[in-house]
Amino acid sequence: MSKRPADSSAARDALRAFAPKLVDLTDNVLFGDVWERPGLSKRDRSLITCAALVALNRTEQQVGHFQRAINNGVKKEELLELITHLAFYGGWPVAMSAANVAKKVFEGEQK
Repeated sequence: MSKRPADSSAARDALRAFAPKLVDLTDNVLFGDVWERPGLSKRDRSLITCAALVALNRTEQQVGHFQRAINNGVKKEELLELITHLAFYGGWPVAMSAANVAKKVFEGEQK
């Protein structure tokens, strides 16, 4: 059984219907095994994952992982510092895109 938080969004259900094995691997291997390994805390895994997603400009995935990072104890200020730091290693455009994603995620939290 997956330890991934329940996600019953219509988009996720549609993806599950379209690519069931991919969703199964995501739930059971990525979140059920890799994220549960004891070598790193979930907070550290979130920081690493967010850094990779920013550097690779994976804005669609940033939304969920920025929220997951906050839930795993990463402070908003730390995410913004991560984004600012990566402007110099990943590029200015990826950092600006990530900052816009973070702004939307943070604003959504306040509602």
